[in-house]
Amino acid sequence: MFVGHYGVSFAAQRMNRNVPLWVLFIAVQLLDVFWAPFILLGIEKVRIVPGITASNPLDLYYMPYSHSLIAAVVWSAAGYSLYRLWRRPAGGAATLVGLAVFSHWILDFVVHRPDLPLYDDTAKVGLGLWNRPALAFGLEAALLFGGMSLFLRGHEGPKTGMMVFGIVMLAIQAFVFFGPPPTSDTAAAMTALLAYGLFATFVARWEARHIAVSRGAA
Repeated sequence: MFVGHYGVSFAAQRMNRNVPLWVLFIAVQLLDVFWAPFILLGIEKVRIVPGITASNPLDLYYMPYSHSLIAAVVWSAAGYSLYRLWRRPAGGAATLVGLAVFSHWILDFVVHRPDLPLYDDTAKVGLGLWNRPALAFGLEAALLFGGMSLFLRGHEGPKTGMMVFGIVMLAIQAFVFFGPPPTSDTAAAMTALLAYGLFATFVARWEARHIAVSRGAA
């Protein structure tokens, strides 16, 4: 799962407008945000094995610190705690951030082959939707644009930029599914980190401009 995770962030922001969208963008990808440097540092392991699934060439054979169920619970609690310390919000906003973090593991469970450990590096699970590329791609698109539709429904003003952004995100997803595999584990990790940073930066700037326009109109 890649861009489908962001559908959760859009929907969550509709539930609580006080949580910045860029925070939710990071939250829904937090497990992968840790996965990438763990790969680069050799703490976790991945191999490029074209054909290991029909739509994803990554053999994610060792990732207990970022993607085990226990780790997901720990990172979700950390997201809750850090957001509460930073913004000192009512508990509901911090809970939303924590749930956004945990949503990553749930959606990964749907698409991954059995490579998600429940704890440590054992009892691995995954429903394997990546072996049905059309269904997996359709799920990504439905989650992304479904969440984005909910998000934009409550916003006035220009929305074209965000819709174009969604189309670009889906095009990137199509390249990930149907394009050439990464050249190395390092390239996969670096590309992932770059994408997460660029996506969060875009929505932060979009949200800032939207708030400025709204205040100007008022």
